[in-house]
Formats: sequence, C-alpha cells, structure tokens
Amino acid sequence: MKKLAFAVALLVTPGLASAQTLTGTLKKIKETGSITLGHRESSVPFSYIDDKAKVIGYAMDICMKIVDAVKAELKMDKLEVKLVPVTSATRIPLIANGTIDLECGSTTNNAERQKQVAYTNTHFLTASAFVSKKANNLKKIDDLKGKTVVSTAGTTNIKQVVEANAARNLGLTVIPAKDHAEAFLLVELDRAAAFVMDDILLASLVASSRDPSLYQLSDEAFSLPEPYGIMLRKDDAPFKALADKATAAFYRSAEGMQTYAKWFQSPIPPKGLNLNVPMNEKMKKVFSNPTDSPDPAAY
Repeated sequence: MKKLAFAVALLVTPGLASAQTLTGTLKKIKETGSITLGHRESSVPFSYIDDKAKVIGYAMDICMKIVDAVKAELKMDKLEVKLVPVTSATRIPLIANGTIDLECGSTTNNAERQKQVAYTNTHFLTASAFVSKKANNLKKIDDLKGKTVVSTAGTTNIKQVVEANAARNLGLTVIPAKDHAEAFLLVELDRAAAFVMDDILLASLVASSRDPSLYQLSDEAFSLPEPYGIMLRKDDAPFKALADKATAAFYRSAEGMQTYAKWFQSPIPPKGLNLNVPMNEKMKKVFSNPTDSPDPAAY
C-alpha cells in the first residue's frame, strides 16, 4: 500500500509543482482567470476603436496570439480578456503597477523605457517625422523655425522635437496633446503648423482625414527607424519567454505575413482606407529574425 501511495505521489507531484511555481503575470492570470490588455483609441492601424465601438488593430491581433499561447500554457479552457484604454502618458505606469498585463499599441521600444518595462519582439519599424498642410510648404525640420508644433504627450516624439528645438535653435512653441487625434486636429484647425509623430501614424491620420490632399509628410525625419513592441512588465522572465516564443512563431508564419498585409496593404475599418505600406526589406528581416532589441542600429 505504501509503495502504491509513493508511486501515485511521483505521478502527481510534477503537475502540482508546476502549478505551485507559477510566478508574476502567469500566476496572476491563472488565479484570476483573466488577462488584461491595454489598448489605444486612435492609433490606426495598430490599436483603435472602430465605428462599432470594437477595439481592433494590428497590435491587437498580435496580442491575441500571446493570449492564445498563455491559455495553452496554463491549460485553461476559458480565459477572460479584459480591455483597458490607455494613452501615451498612462501606458507605462499601468503596465508597471499591474493594471494591465500587455500593452497593445504603437509603443516605441528604447533603452530608457526598458529601465521601467519590457518588450516582446519588434512588430514594426517607424521614424519620427511631421505632417503639415501642403500650402505651408514645410518639408525639412529647419522649415519649422519660429512656428508652433504639436506632439502627443508621453511619447518619444515630443522629447525628440524638444531636443531638436534646443540643438538647432529653432525657436519652436511645442504643444503637448492628449492623443494623436487631438494633435492632428490642431494642424487641421491651423492652431499648429505641424504635428510630430511616427510616420506610419501620420500616414494613417492623413488617409482618414476629410481631405488627404491637403497634407504632406516631411522629407526629413527626427530619428532613425525605431522599433515598436508589445509592452509587458519588467523582470517577469517566464511571461516574457512565452510572449517571445508566441510572437516569433507568428511573425515567421504565413499568418503573420497575411496579418501585416491585412492592416497595411488592404482596406481597413471603419472607412475602408488602404494605407498602402508594403513590407520593406528591414521589416522582412524583423519577421524572419525576431528580436526585442531597442537599438535602431540593430535593424
């Protein structure tokens, strides 16, 4: 009888041990039966709310692949997905304090931010540029001298424009906006001469504006191409390893390529706009050799 009991103990112990040794985000998800995703409201096509009040986007699709991997890893029949809206200013604090488990948006991965949070593999590369009205003929950074420009609060872009303002003695008035939609509106209403932001986000805002023919993107960028990544909590190695494995497999798959084409080369909700941004050679490299590096030179 003792031998039988000992044998049973050997059989069940590994499973019990694995459940008991869960830590960090995976432990939280297992105990609560839910995972919380932070999303943007107007970061087209990465994460935004459509005309049916549904949260959709390229980054949301990627996050759901991580959710599927978590569900499989934890052997959960059901996993509730909670959605919490975030802004450029709130996204990092909400990850750090545990309110959200993944931030699914258009968030630049850099060394400074990695002191506070972690990122999974890069899903897009962008550079910081500006949009303005064609009538004003603003193409280079120096063309902005003495003008009022806007950027979104809490972004790397507003930091870059402030630094460029000082370095080049541009004499700019820099206005922080609460989100991308508000910033673009200031340009639309001529309250700002230009909006400094990631080029892909500017392209999407122009495409969805009342009259796209009125606007142009700058010929000069404030930065080298920078990586976007799905953000998660720092120092949570098991959760990050799972997210890295899931995203790497997704990017290398046919479905990953199809998802990119769905959001960047096809009509997207709610207006059926096509951003027409084919995958360049750098992005192809990102998909074939996934990395979470924050260094622009790595790309």
